[in-house]
Amino acid sequence: VVIVSLTISAILAIFIVPLTVLFFIYLSNVLLLIYQRNGEVKADPLSDVWDSARKIIASFWDIYARMWHGYELHGVENLPEGPGILVYYHGAIPIDYLYFVSRLLLWKKRLCLSVADRFVFRLPGLKLLLKVTGVMPGTREECLIALKNGYLVSISPGGVREALFSDESYQLMWGSRKGFAQVALDAKVPIIPMYTQNIREGYRTIKERRFFRQLYERTRLPFTPPYGGLPVKFRTFIGEPIPYDPNITTEELVEKVMSDCAVLLCVSRSVKATFLVSFQTKNALQALISKHQTIPGSIWKALLERFDKRRK
Repeated sequence: VVIVSLTISAILAIFIVPLTVLFFIYLSNVLLLIYQRNGEVKADPLSDVWDSARKIIASFWDIYARMWHGYELHGVENLPEGPGILVYYHGAIPIDYLYFVSRLLLWKKRLCLSVADRFVFRLPGLKLLLKVTGVMPGTREECLIALKNGYLVSISPGGVREALFSDESYQLMWGSRKGFAQVALDAKVPIIPMYTQNIREGYRTIKERRFFRQLYERTRLPFTPPYGGLPVKFRTFIGEPIPYDPNITTEELVEKVMSDCAVLLCVSRSVKATFLVSFQTKNALQALISKHQTIPGSIWKALLERFDKRRK
């Protein structure tokens, strides 16, 4: 009985923090509903009318970030004053991204719009929260409009697949996704890589994943349960922007960057540009990971970093 009780307690413990995060997310939506009803707010969710509600929610998540993960944000100076596309590594639970948008709103009074997987919009009871915080399905047209209006737009090309099936090796799992690069070229905006140190040590997914991988590929639904929630150190690093370059399609750049991909020499200039921007972004993000992350990740070291006050 004792062994069974301890086993059940251990299992519950590793899932309790992810469930707590989910509870707080729903609580945020409830607070917005109360704000909407009490103030009879009917304005556009992205309008300034909602700023005070957004700041309250952002303040809550920023306090949680400081207390539980000793959260730090570095490289804000690399963000452009105008529009741009933030590309980031997707953890098992992207709570680090929630911390980032909260602190950015509090520090710079900037709302970063977020591209999310379509399954997010099927979750019940989160409609208002998604609208007020600027979460969108992220069609090309929506992204271009947001950038035209001066917003930062964030996207994780790896998405749910990277969240579920990457691991402490921090492998990027982008596949052939490069739509963000085409949007950046069309909008003529920079791409900014972003990465959070130890995000995989904070939350992980189970190791035996073949069955869940097959299930995901068939349904596109995240059945692999995340676990963890240990108070490891989180530091988000914003890398130097990759500026828009109207000459990105030159043959010289193709040969220099991807000399082993001769097929690029036979495709249109727009396809070359998209591929090269995507390749350049992936390299920049991988370099950011290599610079700031111990690979493979170590939960023990990530915990000890809570006591390391030196900026890395």
